[in-house]
Amino acid sequence: MSAAENTPGTGGGTGTGGGTRGILFGAAYYHEYQPHPRLEQDLDLMAEGGFNVIRVGESVWSTWEPREGEFDLDWLEPVLDAAHRRGIAAIVGTPTYAVPPWLRRTYPETTLDTATGTPMPYGMRQDINYAHPAFRYLAERLIRKIVTRYAGHPAVIGWQVDNEPGLRLIHNHSVFQGFLEYLRERHGDIETLNRRWGLTYWSHRLSEWADLWTPEGNSTPSYDLAWRRYQALLSHEFIAWQAGIVRELVPAGQTVTTCVALGQPGQDISVIGAPLDVVGTNIYYATQDGLALPGPDGLSREGAPFFVPWTGPAYVAYQADLSRGTKQAPFLVTETNATNIGGTADNFPAYRGQRRQIVWQLVARGARMVEYWHWHTLHYGAETYWGGILGHSLTPGRTYRELSEVAGELRDHAGLLGGLTALSEVSLLVGAESRWAMEFAGPLQGAEPNWSGDPASYERIVAAFYRGLYDAGLSVDIVSPGQLTQDAEELARLRPVLVVPALYIADDATLDLLDRYARAGGHLVLTPRTGYADEEAVARAEVMPGALREAAGAHYLEYTNLLHDVPVTHVPITHPSAGAPLSGPPLSGRATGWADGLIPDTATVLAGYDHPHLGEFAAVTTRPHGRGRTTYIGTVPDRELSRTLAEWIAAVSLPADPWRTAHPSTVTHCAARTADGRVLRVLHNWSWEPAGRTAPEAATDLLTGAAVAPGEALRLGPWDVRVLVTDRRPDPTHTPGAS
Repeated sequence: MSAAENTPGTGGGTGTGGGTRGILFGAAYYHEYQPHPRLEQDLDLMAEGGFNVIRVGESVWSTWEPREGEFDLDWLEPVLDAAHRRGIAAIVGTPTYAVPPWLRRTYPETTLDTATGTPMPYGMRQDINYAHPAFRYLAERLIRKIVTRYAGHPAVIGWQVDNEPGLRLIHNHSVFQGFLEYLRERHGDIETLNRRWGLTYWSHRLSEWADLWTPEGNSTPSYDLAWRRYQALLSHEFIAWQAGIVRELVPAGQTVTTCVALGQPGQDISVIGAPLDVVGTNIYYATQDGLALPGPDGLSREGAPFFVPWTGPAYVAYQADLSRGTKQAPFLVTETNATNIGGTADNFPAYRGQRRQIVWQLVARGARMVEYWHWHTLHYGAETYWGGILGHSLTPGRTYRELSEVAGELRDHAGLLGGLTALSEVSLLVGAESRWAMEFAGPLQGAEPNWSGDPASYERIVAAFYRGLYDAGLSVDIVSPGQLTQDAEELARLRPVLVVPALYIADDATLDLLDRYARAGGHLVLTPRTGYADEEAVARAEVMPGALREAAGAHYLEYTNLLHDVPVTHVPITHPSAGAPLSGPPLSGRATGWADGLIPDTATVLAGYDHPHLGEFAAVTTRPHGRGRTTYIGTVPDRELSRTLAEWIAAVSLPADPWRTAHPSTVTHCAARTADGRVLRVLHNWSWEPAGRTAPEAATDLLTGAAVAPGEALRLGPWDVRVLVTDRRPDPTHTPGAS
């Protein structure tokens, strides 16, 4: 990909990136925010510390255009010149997410309405209706001037269009009119919409398009899903529009990306990356004890910044796998923790070693760039206490020293690291539409029961299954429904295990593909709510799991929320329909939150409930289906049950991997294939206590060059990383790729 191929060191300058296939490593840099000039000093520190990339310019429209039509395009040149003299590359951002006061004053009609007729007060950011023609005109005029001015600068390797798109839903009247047109195109006529959305209910039938109510009063799931789809379409179109402008003006080889904050309400991450050369994402996480293993059994937010939904190294891996899944390709980390992140009371700087651990986890999972937000901690503004590499004193400290050490490791092995392909054994199917539907009407109860359930239900269900896979030592490839190949044979070859958690919104074609996938030899893993509603969020009038009932060999006619966890009991496999062999570890743990009243038809029961009522239902079933297998998990598993399920799935459907097993509870392993076919293996110890394991095969320690013999003890200190290279090639059948 272009950014990695343009690592500094190939175009003059001193070269800190280590060649054409290294890892970009740096920070967002805002000299314009510094309390006093220190450009040369900052860039010297970066060069001395091994940083080789900066992001610049994306936040200061009022600097680029202080008054309407008055442009200052020269202020960035000294920054880029200083960077280039030191072999540091630059990604330039288009400054469209934070608009100047003059634009609000002169063009108030471009202001984003947070509800119909309610403009967002000025004073924050992302307060603009980016579909408005006046805003588009002003933005395009500025984008063209900036890109034309700097596309030929030798430091510039790429462009970031906008920043964190989709942060807010846009309720402006013009957007609502566009939504009506979108519905006309999708449904054709008003009677089709009435029928598909079930608007006879509560007398909501429309007699003409003008009757459609605005989103604030809506109670219809189908409406909300359509509204969220349209909002995501607006974000996608906006990013595609900007990318198109930039591409007109830049030379070949300069990368176009954006900075995606995962989980924003107005975006679909599987779509927004389509017009980009590479996706950039922001990966933030809880530090200190928030990275410790084994960690709490439940999904905990203790010690996490206000916007981080759960803690633990699994959450970092989950974000990396989501990022790679946006385009089924390597990705850029445009922002991540330097030190404290979040608000004034979110002060948890990483323990020594944790930042290094995160870098190696991100690189092994597909990151071609790791960029910190930001170089220096700001002295004013809303993010005064969101820490940078340098603190308020601007004096290099522990953060700078630790990151400089990592930069050296990346630089010394640039040729190998720039060509990595993350290896994954299990695929996880995620869908933005199911998340949206459950944000509107969640199946799980929250802290306080309410009509609409917990809006984090989808995240909770997906996280429960992902953590189990992570704890079992399985690497995950995340894929969205629209990214699946329709060739079931190829899908089963590329993705031998496909876990489908809470895919509540699914059209007939997707369900048919899942059925054919299992028949073709894949192991399909189904969970509660999968396939329950159609593409309009209408509950299916079928015995569930509907079109997948034959594949599952089980059905349910009722379900229940669980106010308390219920123990799950392992059922030894004796039924001949299970097929052979089905040896695997026993299941143990607890059911949480939800239970389908699962009744086996032709499936074998793997686990039941230790409960006087739920005991008549199955908790987990499995059956052969064609050349493959379908396993149905009728509950949201706790951490132990999720892990033992993952271990059982691996035992029956994946080749043995000696690196996967026999880990201490604080040690994890992930792997990537090098360009020459070797395997990079990264071991982490997420603990204060030293740990280790035995090397199952010969390897070379990448960082020391030392040979490692089979059976040799691999020692890891507190919060430590070992990076090894082995010659064993993975079976390509079990390496999910772009599909």
